[in-house]
Amino acid sequence: MEGANEQRLARGAVEDIGDRPGLAWIEVDRARESRREKRGSFPDSQSAVSAALAELEQQSLPRPDAIGHRLVHGGPRHLVPERITTELLADLRQSTPFAPLHLPIELETIEAVGSKFAGATQVACFDTGFHRDLPEIARRLPLPQLLWDQGLWRYGFHGISYEYIMQRLGPRAPSRIVIAHLGNGASMAAIGDRQPIDTTMGFTPSGGLMMGTRSGDLDPGVLLFLANEKRYDGARLDHLINNESGLLGVSGVSADSRTLLDQRATNRRAALAIEMFCYQIRKQIGAYTAALGGLEMLVFSGGIGEHAAPVRAGACRGLEHLGITIDTASNDSNAEVISSGSCEVRIVPTDEELMIARHTRAVVNSG
Repeated sequence: MEGANEQRLARGAVEDIGDRPGLAWIEVDRARESRREKRGSFPDSQSAVSAALAELEQQSLPRPDAIGHRLVHGGPRHLVPERITTELLADLRQSTPFAPLHLPIELETIEAVGSKFAGATQVACFDTGFHRDLPEIARRLPLPQLLWDQGLWRYGFHGISYEYIMQRLGPRAPSRIVIAHLGNGASMAAIGDRQPIDTTMGFTPSGGLMMGTRSGDLDPGVLLFLANEKRYDGARLDHLINNESGLLGVSGVSADSRTLLDQRATNRRAALAIEMFCYQIRKQIGAYTAALGGLEMLVFSGGIGEHAAPVRAGACRGLEHLGITIDTASNDSNAEVISSGSCEVRIVPTDEELMIARHTRAVVNSG
C-alpha cells in the first residue's frame, strides 16, 4: 500500500477447521501462480494459524510491517480500530462474555501471529464499529436501565463489510440505502444520509435473519420453554441457536445455500428453507424502507448476495410497489446493476480484507 496504490500480493484461507479433511490454500497474485492447496487435519485455531503462516513463509513474501485483525466484538468500550497492546488484550479477555464463540479464538490468533512476527504492529478492527452511532431508539433493547448501563444493547455486526460497501458506492450514493450482507452469516442494514440507522443483528451475531446454522431472532419464550420444560442448559441452547438452526435446521440437509438451491425442486424442506430465508429478507426490506421514509438503492453483498440469483429474485419478489423490479437477465448473470425500476438494485462484492488493511495503515500512520 503506497499512497492510493493498493495491490494484493496474496490471499488464502484455512477451511473446515475441526473437520477432516481440512484445506489450506493460498493464491499469490503478483506472480500469477496457480492456487496452492494443502489438505490435512486442522483440529483447532492454533493448528490453522500455524498452517496459514507456514504457507505464507513458503511464498517468499515480504515480511509484514503491520498486521490487521478482524475482531467480531470489542465489548462496549472498543468500537474503532486501534493498536493492539497488552492493555487492550487484557481488556478484550474481560470482554469474552460478549462473544464467547469468537473472541477466545481471535485472541489466540493475535498471540500466534505476534510470536511469528515479533515487532510488527498489530491492529484490531472491530466488526461492531460501523454501527457505533446507531440512534438510541434502534440501539436500545427494551430492557431495564441497569442492563443498558452494563452494555446490553444492539451492537450490530458485519460492520467492516458495510463500511467497505459505502466506500465503494462513494460520495454520489443516494441518501436512502438498504444493504443485505448475505452469507453463512447474514444481516441487513438501513443507511440514511450515509449513516447507519438500524441493523438486524443485535447483542450478538446470532440475532436477526435466519442464517446458515444460526436461528436469527426467536421468541424469548422458546428459550424459556426449552430451559424449563426440556431441561436445556446454556451450552445446549448455545449449540442449538448457533449450530443446529437456520437453513440447516429447517432443511435437515445442509447450511449451504448452493446445496439447497440444487435440491429445492425435489426436496420440500430444502425449498422451504430457501423460501423462508427470502421471505425474511423481503420483510426486512419493507421494514427498513419504512424506517428510511423511502428507498433509493438496495445492495446485495456477501457470498449468497453476490452469487445466488434465485435468492436475490425471491427476496425482491412482490416489491414493485417500492420501486424494486428485478431484470431477470441481469440478475442471472450477476451484473453490477440488476434492476429496471425506480429503486436501483446493485451487487457490490465486499472486501473486508482490504478494509482491514486500510484501517491498519491508518492506525500505523497515526503513530
